[in-house]
Amino acid sequence: MSSPDPQVRAARNHSTNPPAVRGPVVAVTGAATGMGALLTERLAASEEVRQVVAIDERRGECEAAQWHVLDVRDPAIAEKLRGADVVVHLAVDLDLETDPAARTAYNVRGTQTVLTAAAAAGVHRVVLCTSAMVYGALPDNELPLSEDAELRATAEATGVGDLLEIERLARRAPRAHPGLNVTVVRPAVLVGGTDTALTRYFESPRLLVVAGSRPAWQFCHVEDLCSALEYTVLEKVEGELAVGCEGWLEQEEIEELSGIRRMELPSAVALGAAARLHRIGLTPSPAGDLAYTMYPWVVSGSRLHDAGWRPQWTNEEVLAQLLEEVAGRHTVAGRRLGRKDATAAGAAGATVALLGTAALVRRARKARRR
Repeated sequence: MSSPDPQVRAARNHSTNPPAVRGPVVAVTGAATGMGALLTERLAASEEVRQVVAIDERRGECEAAQWHVLDVRDPAIAEKLRGADVVVHLAVDLDLETDPAARTAYNVRGTQTVLTAAAAAGVHRVVLCTSAMVYGALPDNELPLSEDAELRATAEATGVGDLLEIERLARRAPRAHPGLNVTVVRPAVLVGGTDTALTRYFESPRLLVVAGSRPAWQFCHVEDLCSALEYTVLEKVEGELAVGCEGWLEQEEIEELSGIRRMELPSAVALGAAARLHRIGLTPSPAGDLAYTMYPWVVSGSRLHDAGWRPQWTNEEVLAQLLEEVAGRHTVAGRRLGRKDATAAGAAGATVALLGTAALVRRARKARRR
């Protein structure tokens, strides 16, 4: 019996074999948990991505990804990145409880290693994720800030020094490694399984408002950040990108929506107390964190919008989810209270809680004098 005509055979093969995905191979660091895990799952399910390479210090749950278990500071990562078109570096530690020196060493060395390894492996694009906090929270900030606005933050808030150094590495990398493109994504207050000084602000029995300040709140849901990162991976947009919900909420709107009343303090009192509490180790948040609850740092997100991307969440919706997530938690001045302390704080209000914290300060001072 004669074999089928070659054209017939080709038609049969075309009808039975699905077309090969011709999209990029994407490596994700910090892929086992948090934002990294969410992005890994999303990219692995995308028909526009050929393969996902997942890198972390432990294996995650995404079975469709190709896993490599190692520390991002290990130079051996260069071999694991070989064949990747894009690297999304999300292995950044901004945990409030991490020792600051260890956190900085991990974040800066990890980013340096990933950028150098990506260039050595022939990767053509690296995506870094910092925060809109790098613009700084200042009374004369425009509302909203453009992506090209000057980065005026200082290293006084939690992790911001690390983020500014990552931004510096991002600017330097294309000069040090010609052919390597770097995209930086800067989200607003990130919500969705996150624990930061700014999310803890909403765990307080009263919302601290510094007299004379002008807060403006803009949130970013992790699902929207994930979507924006996918845009960068698929090269639908590039450069320095800001991500957040449309517009912002004034402090009065925050109080009305949350149902949490304010406690207003003079600037000198609030900043002085925050600095003292942090200095003696009673709170994880330095005084610099307060600026981000005092002054605006809202971003426009115009570059993503021009590329056709839009957030799916509103500020009101993200705030509602944040309030659900922090329900049952109680924090004063950035310090989580135990159940017994929380009950007292809830009954007596933030003033009593603040006085209680002040008592702890006095007790710690007496202990040091002995």
